[in-house]
Amino acid sequence: MRKTTGGGFGVSCLSALALVAGLAIAAPKPAAAGGSVEVLHWWTAGGEAKAVSALKDQFEAEGGTWIDSPVAGGGGDAAMTALRSRVIAGNPPSAVQLKGPSIQEWAAEGVVANLDDIAKAENWDKLLPALLKSVVTYEGHYVAVPVNIHRVDWLWANPAVLAKAGVAVPTTWDEFNTAAEALKAKGIIPLAHGGQPWQDATLFEVVVLGLGGPAFYHKALVELDDAALRGDTMVKVFDQMRRLRGFVDPNFSGRDWNLATAMVINGEAGFQIMGDWAKGEFLGAGKVPGKDFLCIAAPGKGFLLNSDSLVMFDVKGADKIEGQKTLARLVLGETFQRTFNTLKGSIPARQGMDLADFDACAQKSQADLTKAIAADSLEPSMAHEMAVPRSVRGAIMDVVTAHFNSSESSAEAVAHLADSIAQAR
Repeated sequence: MRKTTGGGFGVSCLSALALVAGLAIAAPKPAAAGGSVEVLHWWTAGGEAKAVSALKDQFEAEGGTWIDSPVAGGGGDAAMTALRSRVIAGNPPSAVQLKGPSIQEWAAEGVVANLDDIAKAENWDKLLPALLKSVVTYEGHYVAVPVNIHRVDWLWANPAVLAKAGVAVPTTWDEFNTAAEALKAKGIIPLAHGGQPWQDATLFEVVVLGLGGPAFYHKALVELDDAALRGDTMVKVFDQMRRLRGFVDPNFSGRDWNLATAMVINGEAGFQIMGDWAKGEFLGAGKVPGKDFLCIAAPGKGFLLNSDSLVMFDVKGADKIEGQKTLARLVLGETFQRTFNTLKGSIPARQGMDLADFDACAQKSQADLTKAIAADSLEPSMAHEMAVPRSVRGAIMDVVTAHFNSSESSAEAVAHLADSIAQAR
């Protein structure tokens, strides 16, 4: 397995702890109904906190004991630091919010539990999209349970602010630039943004998909093809990133994403480019989609998927193992999928559900997901740890943020990006 840096974990640090991957969760003796779980996660913002509270309530309704271990900040980076320390100390949490290649890397270390028995009983094979199934399995075995499906490439807008500037909803990046200039001329912040590396990377990957299309996105940010990374399309991507830099306010540095969302809610800014977890902030503020805010697919064709999953780590004790079983069963159940995703702003990982009681944004997301699956334009998010190892993601974020906050040319950024990725692989 590749050794990672900048948020990954080292093989040498964990080799003494490595257990045989694929050991099924099987209680050695009867345990109390529900069991107990300690859940390490970074669902700490308003809509997110309500969503994880719903899972806690449902788990406790089953007779279980929930130990909450939230770690805020860094888009999960701080939580991963805490997890490494816990695993190295031989005291892992029962369940951890993880995603993408990180799931595969921890599974390769042999420190996670096998969920095949639960998956078979609950028919997970027929409930999950193929891309998502590939994320939560390792060597053919389920090692995680997906909680949701987020779309990353959303453009959020305040319609009253757009009307004030006399601009229409943009459908291309040229139209977005024109609208942003009109907002700016009216003294309105065109783009609400938080200057944190993962947020910069979110802008970047949305622009990559929008200007290059799904095939180019896959070549550049999934396969890490050197020719794609160094080509003219990537130069145009950095050109657009420079335009976006001119549309944010001077106080963007270090701002949390939900505070940027609040700027759109409050009418301080016209747009935000952010995943649909932002919708939870709008709904939490009592705003109505289509009236008080707009959810628009960002310019381009495709669907950038982000998905949170819970990985059950290898723990001892009948009570803890029973808790993991209960939690895994509940997470992909229709009741929790409906409750959690309504609060979180995402759509269910469990496919085939009737979303008539979901809001219009969620229904559009599900319809677009179905189209993307059929068109083979569903792509995993690089910025949100679905596409590449954390070491590569870190290298990309460093380059993108450096360019965003400097006068570096697009050509220089492209060369820097390709070289940094080559070194990180």
